[in-house]
Amino acid sequence: MNMAGKLMKAVCYDSYGGGSAGLKHVEIPVPIPGNLEILMKIEASSINPFDWTIQKGRMRPILPRKFPFIPVSDVAGEVVEVGPGVKKFKAGDKIVSTLGTGGGLAEYAVAKESSTVPRPPEVSAADGASLVIAGRGGPLRGPISKTRKHARDRNMWGRNIEFVKNLGADEVLDYKTPEGFVLKSPSGKKYDVVIHCTTGIPWSTFQPNLSPKGKVVDLTPGGRAFWTYAMNKITYSKKQLQPLIVVPKVEEIECLLNYVKEGKLKTVIDSRYPLSRAEEAWAKSIEGHATGKLVVEP
Repeated sequence: MNMAGKLMKAVCYDSYGGGSAGLKHVEIPVPIPGNLEILMKIEASSINPFDWTIQKGRMRPILPRKFPFIPVSDVAGEVVEVGPGVKKFKAGDKIVSTLGTGGGLAEYAVAKESSTVPRPPEVSAADGASLVIAGRGGPLRGPISKTRKHARDRNMWGRNIEFVKNLGADEVLDYKTPEGFVLKSPSGKKYDVVIHCTTGIPWSTFQPNLSPKGKVVDLTPGGRAFWTYAMNKITYSKKQLQPLIVVPKVEEIECLLNYVKEGKLKTVIDSRYPLSRAEEAWAKSIEGHATGKLVVEP
């Protein structure tokens, strides 16, 4: 199908800041796939905290590369057209992809063949798009298969405590309580590793709760995280904060898709929104109270 010259609906922003109010609905030309690229019709995209971190300007001047900018990178859909040199995919194939620097809040997007994997028919587009961020981190493959063997703590708002316990957490901290706010474990233990998935918790809160060689892995690092990382290295601190810049790994995404296909893994989706209401999903992600993934479906 030749889409050259046709228009598509998309959501973008023209400058840093503004939150959900800064998003604009536009009609723009459908992108054209280049060498080793795929034009896909997006069936689902999932919003991550990193997406609105870019909007806040925490990655400037690296991202975005230019304005206006279409955010969101984790997508699933169907191949419409392939560019020169593409060998693994053809029109009609169902796929999951990471777009790298954005473009997912739209009806169509161009993805690199090297960042795209086939989506099994047993996996929905919403589930596929929700898995990409896990596959980008790389080290999640082992822990997912071993979750029953390890003790886990989670810091959650009260309404989510039972939900998190059902996921397998041994201890749950309610951050609305004084103890939960300072991350104090109910059993008094110290943490060897903390996977930091949100924003707004300073290093000074983590540090007293870590074991002597404890580490915090920050999945949504900003400038302060990189500063703390550098200072800890300079001072030879045994306690470390490790900013994680995720790199797409298609083999990990394929692994997770197979887990879902086989019933070994389930995604948790908080809510779904049409593209026309993408700003609502954006606002809910910023608020930080979603229980699971926020999915936009054009």
